[in-house]
Amino acid sequence: MAPPDEAAQRDDWDRHWLDYSDAAEQNPAQRYRRRIVFDLLALGDGPVRVLDVGSGQGDFAAELLRRHPRAELLGLEVSEAGIEIAQQKAPGAGFVQRDLTQAGEPAAEQQGWATHAVCSEVLEHVDKPGELLANAAHYMAPGCRLVVTVPGGPMSAFDRHIGHRRHFSPEALGALLTEAGFEVETASGAGFPFFNLYRLVVILRGRRLVEDVSGGGTGSESRLARATMAAFRPLFRLNRLRGGRGWQTVAVARRDRIEEPAGG
Repeated sequence: MAPPDEAAQRDDWDRHWLDYSDAAEQNPAQRYRRRIVFDLLALGDGPVRVLDVGSGQGDFAAELLRRHPRAELLGLEVSEAGIEIAQQKAPGAGFVQRDLTQAGEPAAEQQGWATHAVCSEVLEHVDKPGELLANAAHYMAPGCRLVVTVPGGPMSAFDRHIGHRRHFSPEALGALLTEAGFEVETASGAGFPFFNLYRLVVILRGRRLVEDVSGGGTGSESRLARATMAAFRPLFRLNRLRGGRGWQTVAVARRDRIEEPAGG
């Protein structure tokens, strides 16, 4: 069980993005995940409507609009602070403050809107991820292509600090998507070997990483965190994007039916 102060703060997403936005932007793992997502979304050159489930501070939205100027993007995010940062980074996108862990219908013009969707590093933060997926599905057109990334492998002290409930095997992620009413095309690990090595560094750093990335550590500790992220950037280009034993768990699914999930 998390200590009382940590349990009270772990889902404070306004605080999260105010504290960690810069670190997230520089994180090579985030950049690697976006490579995976763009590879699997298969957007092509035509106009598309992309839903970003848990759009955070807008790094994916900004890169999407750079890569695909004709695309439309709708970001759903629970954090007001995250939306404010995202709107500055991606003024051409639309963002809606929405808690997808709570039942509710989209606005009429957003019902069945998306042709493609991404849910990256979100499901590990909620107690009932199946309900979040089922609620998000209302924004997707039938046949909408959904790419999901979640962490696999061991959990670090930093993961617990920012509210990770669980990490997922490919089999567990595939079962979750099926229960939420999606037709799963693929579910696998990715990122071997350097993503795994990076995650081991994060695990070994322990709770000191919390202060490193939030600016609470000494100058030398913060410089060490930045140097470590910079060192891994070129190595991440060598990671596999699909398949393998990597601790990044990835799935591709299609929006099929919408049902109440059997469990969280």
